[in-house]
Amino acid sequence: MKSAFLVSALAAAVHGSPAASPPVKARAASVEPITTSGNAFFKGKERFYVRGIDYQPGGSGAEIDPLADTKVCMPDIEKFKKLGVNVIRVYMTDNNKDHDDCMNALAEAGIYVVLDANNPAYSINRNDPHGSYNTPYLQSVFATIDAFAGYSNTMAFFSGNEVIHDLLNTTRTAPYVKATDRDMRTYIKARGHRKIPVGYSAADVTTNRQQTAQYFNCGSDEERSDFFAFNDYSWCSTDFVTSGWDKKVKSFADLGIPIFLSEYGCIENKRDFGEIESLMHSNMTGVYSGGLMYEYTYEANKYGIVNIKGGENASKDQTGARTERGEFAAFQAALKKWPAPKGDGGYTKTTKAAACPTADKNWDVSTTALPAIPDGAKKFFADGAGPGPGLKGPGSQWATDQASSSDGGSASGSGDNSDSETSENAAPGVAPALSSAPFVISGLVALFTLVGAVAL
Repeated sequence: MKSAFLVSALAAAVHGSPAASPPVKARAASVEPITTSGNAFFKGKERFYVRGIDYQPGGSGAEIDPLADTKVCMPDIEKFKKLGVNVIRVYMTDNNKDHDDCMNALAEAGIYVVLDANNPAYSINRNDPHGSYNTPYLQSVFATIDAFAGYSNTMAFFSGNEVIHDLLNTTRTAPYVKATDRDMRTYIKARGHRKIPVGYSAADVTTNRQQTAQYFNCGSDEERSDFFAFNDYSWCSTDFVTSGWDKKVKSFADLGIPIFLSEYGCIENKRDFGEIESLMHSNMTGVYSGGLMYEYTYEANKYGIVNIKGGENASKDQTGARTERGEFAAFQAALKKWPAPKGDGGYTKTTKAAACPTADKNWDVSTTALPAIPDGAKKFFADGAGPGPGLKGPGSQWATDQASSSDGGSASGSGDNSDSETSENAAPGVAPALSSAPFVISGLVALFTLVGAVAL
């Protein structure tokens, strides 16, 4: 998410032992859950393409959960239905609030949700990934899983957003992000939730984009991500070749897991959303599974297609009247003009692991071993994460006394979960990182420099 968080002294670490996870309530609305097979997503036996939009009213600076307030989500769901989107990405949610009304309304509209599992207070510190990969951090991540796992339209979770960026030192966070990815899958399995895909949202950085994709799909089955996504702003009302998308498709052709764009939508030229034609074309459908247009609400970065009255300047009140901007109709028309293709789109039917990238001048990760899960977090697999700390909790970045006992020297799949008898993919709990693309909402950048990319 193109935004920046102003971190005000995130308080001390959380030391209490959370209670057992609250029971999952029956949901009024239900849709067919999305699954993965080969390098594609499926809705039942039908190939599923992401044809959606990024959604965070007020941007990261507002720090609100749009799925916990019907005054916010309900008018926007009407707009989503008018657009014809089938997926929204929400960067920030409060894992201590109820989301039934908004999630059920989205399900009734046939709309799925991809959620970032991190928030500004609970994220990986890019300057100290080891210290911030700790028990309070994972408790918050797991509580977010519990808060949304019961909804059939929860499509997937992001373990991080653009934590790895264009500076060499940021690649050193990769083992901690991948460890969170692993841990999230382990927790989903241990707690008896349905299998919800977990993956990473990467920055479109030429020097490490390929290594990042390979890294998240290498190693044991317990460690490999379920999908890979990245934020791409290289198509500026151009075409498949001029944008360089043709080369990216070729580079990812043999990755072996589903890929989609977690953000797209360059505004250097007047947007015509021609990206959708390519995303739904056979040139791409054998490798990509669609994408999410950035973004729904008009913020300081000028990417949005809907204005919210009184919602400017990261206002916490996002309940004002909605006004469609000119690009709303253009996006709506593009979705209608270029529908999802019929058939299987030429996808690869077999999922496979990639070779782990080797260290070089652009990739400073020399081991395939991941950090062991922090000792204090092991109990969550058996006991549950308990109530979430929400968006106003004391934070986790400086709870270094509760960090992992290893720095990546553990064996494959080493969340050291012998106590819970589980070993599903678990990866480091990396907070959603900032997208280098146009997401510049007041304050977030400061946090990401400090805390390391909180997916907003």
